[in-house]
Amino acid sequence: MVHFSEDAVKFKLVFQVGCKLGARPIDLHIKGFEALGAKTKISQGNIYATAKKMVGTSIYLDIASVGATINIMLASVLAEGTTVIDNAAKEPHIVDVANFLNTMGADIRGAGTDTIKIHGVQKLNGGGTYSVVPDQIEAGTFMLAAVASRGDLVIKNCIPEHLDPLTAKLVEIGANVEENGDEVHVWCNKRPTKAVVKTLPYPGFPTDLQPQMGVVLSIADGTSIINESIWESRFQYTAELNKMGANITDQGKSALFQGVERLIGAPVYVTDLRAGAALIIAGICANGTTEVLNLEHIDRGYEDIEGKFRKIGANIERINQPD
Repeated sequence: MVHFSEDAVKFKLVFQVGCKLGARPIDLHIKGFEALGAKTKISQGNIYATAKKMVGTSIYLDIASVGATINIMLASVLAEGTTVIDNAAKEPHIVDVANFLNTMGADIRGAGTDTIKIHGVQKLNGGGTYSVVPDQIEAGTFMLAAVASRGDLVIKNCIPEHLDPLTAKLVEIGANVEENGDEVHVWCNKRPTKAVVKTLPYPGFPTDLQPQMGVVLSIADGTSIINESIWESRFQYTAELNKMGANITDQGKSALFQGVERLIGAPVYVTDLRAGAALIIAGICANGTTEVLNLEHIDRGYEDIEGKFRKIGANIERINQPD
């Protein structure tokens, strides 16, 4: 709930959660709002904030949080004076939000770097058309599917530069990647080789492609290691892959993948969004039939994922079961 009046802005938000991958603190969001002049309190699962006037200031983020960076940008575009966000997140969608706000009359500079400066303006202007940046995680998911299945795919309408961390790792394990404008051609006709992967904030290897990469390494030649530096519970999917014949041992924020020749179809349960995409890739590559349960996680991040995989040759269908 958001309430606007002439002398104050008030809002009430219910705590929201995404996939259960670990703690999701909002302290940096609140720190940013309060630095800009808001008064906040948390009560009975709700967040309340009030501000008579937002005033620009310098804000240092202890962690380069994507959500906090975006929220502080949004809160400061109409603030009085200049706001500086240091240690800002640099993900492509941060740049996209800044570009979108600038088309509406905001004055944001430095998005995509460690320091973002927002000069407050009197108002934003509506109208016009804006194209949202392509989803590099969806593109990366299909790139990894091509490698895992030893297939040949051209992913169109993407930004190859945003996929550089993944591309470098795919080439390292023996896949072929060619970039052509807004297309990426990925093919692999042999078993991938082992690798060591560490997830990092952009421009490092994205945590949201870690489970999909885990499927590739589960059938790679040799022993691979994934170190997860973002989420403490990202490896829930490994137990499901082990049901399919994978040999994965995880402990804390690291996992050891002893590559096997082939996965075997089995019923598996989706624990989170990216784990769901990974299990679909695993099912496509496995011998036999794989049944993927708890699809609502997948549907939060992929539109018609089964239809897209079907178009590129996968034998996949969604079965609607009664409650």
